[in-house]
Amino acid sequence: MNTHDNIIIQNYSNGKYTNPKSNNWIDNYEPASGKIYSKIPNSNAQDIEEAVAFAKAAFTTWSTTTIDERSHILLKIAEGIENRLQELVEAESRDNGKPVKLAKAVDIPRAASNFRFFGHAITQFASESHESVGLQAMNFTLRKPIGVVGCISPWNLPLYLFTWKIAPAIAAGNCVIAKPSEVTPMTAFLLGEICTEAGLPPGVLNIMHGLGTSTGQAILDHPDIKAISFTGGTKTGEHIARTCAPKFKKLSLELGGKNPNIIFADCDYDRMLKTTLHSSFANQGQICLCGSRIFVERPLYDRFKKDFVARVKELVVAHPASAKANLGALVSKSHLEKVQSYIALAPDEGGTILCGGNQVIIPEYEEGYYLEPTVIEVQSNRCKLNQEEIFGPVVTIMPFDTEEEVLEYANDVTYGLSSTLWTKDIDRTMRMSNALQAGIVWVNTWMMRDLRTPFGGVKASGVGREGGFEALRFFTEPKNVCIKYN
Repeated sequence: MNTHDNIIIQNYSNGKYTNPKSNNWIDNYEPASGKIYSKIPNSNAQDIEEAVAFAKAAFTTWSTTTIDERSHILLKIAEGIENRLQELVEAESRDNGKPVKLAKAVDIPRAASNFRFFGHAITQFASESHESVGLQAMNFTLRKPIGVVGCISPWNLPLYLFTWKIAPAIAAGNCVIAKPSEVTPMTAFLLGEICTEAGLPPGVLNIMHGLGTSTGQAILDHPDIKAISFTGGTKTGEHIARTCAPKFKKLSLELGGKNPNIIFADCDYDRMLKTTLHSSFANQGQICLCGSRIFVERPLYDRFKKDFVARVKELVVAHPASAKANLGALVSKSHLEKVQSYIALAPDEGGTILCGGNQVIIPEYEEGYYLEPTVIEVQSNRCKLNQEEIFGPVVTIMPFDTEEEVLEYANDVTYGLSSTLWTKDIDRTMRMSNALQAGIVWVNTWMMRDLRTPFGGVKASGVGREGGFEALRFFTEPKNVCIKYN
């Protein structure tokens, strides 16, 4: 079925790989070269209907499988991912454009960790009981799996975020119809075989490939898919909410961010500078948590600007397989063009490009989607560069004078996903952490994640929380039982 440069990706349904019923296929491009290297199904409502039937049939047994058995299978899937680490790393890098060393250090190990975490977490997921003293009654809560659920994941951290949804859903006893991004389908395709080898029963996980307008819409529309967990853009999140609200589907939406990185003059300067370089351009800036708006207290501003720009100029943009690559390729040609359109706005927005902004041509990969890391000095927080999510290797910098001023800047956006705060002042830390409108506040660090903690944002950054017991609560329905006794 597969050759090195003509890979046929298939759906994984009822434990088997299958072609789309319409025989409709989509070209899949390699970001590093700009060339087509595989084809994926564009599944339609007929494909989803069949997958849901398989999932409903499997749910009867899977939902009553013991916690220990579910846990065992999830841990086996984690082992399977680790056993195929290098294969998955190379597939993720090729499909997404990110450096191989990043996929090896973060993406694939985290995918294994997601299954391992929820494999253990489900064994500790307890319900509550309440004794109604004086009334001779006992209330207890049952946590029941929802049934068939839909999981739709993005292209920036493909297997990482795909497993972040699937693992708690199946751990809680649900059966899943999962759609990876059509831009980065490869590691989701490979996951099917790993799940089969781990003993996951057919129909529990069904991986359906295709466009959002066809496959994704069919998942939203199906009446027997009772919950949707989605990570992606805010506009798509709005469409999902409009579609699913009248159907009373349960929703978890992890959407965009325009995150402030707030740097006070009393910070640990060297640690801040190193971390800020990482939080600005990790994964080519294609992480919803990247600190894309950098605010620096005025006494430190000129020093920071000089040092930061110098460090950014040292970053190497190269083919993802290169050991020297700090940044690889952006995920697609259309996304590259979108990011470039924001850079082109800088002069009209009163911004000054301090470094970067140009497309990079890599010898032998001239059609790849490479872009210099870009720093733009802006004069106002209200400019488009500071208000709209660019989602690429582009950050803005501007100074501030007071805590109150920078707090206003930080909160004056439609988004509220994460914030980063650099200071040694504990009183300021507590004031700012309390006042920042964000689901996550990192103080003197970035991207430090404990999988037990809730993850998500406020305002246009989403609805609900993922992670830890929050995810297990989302994928279950509470049922109260009240017993009166004499």
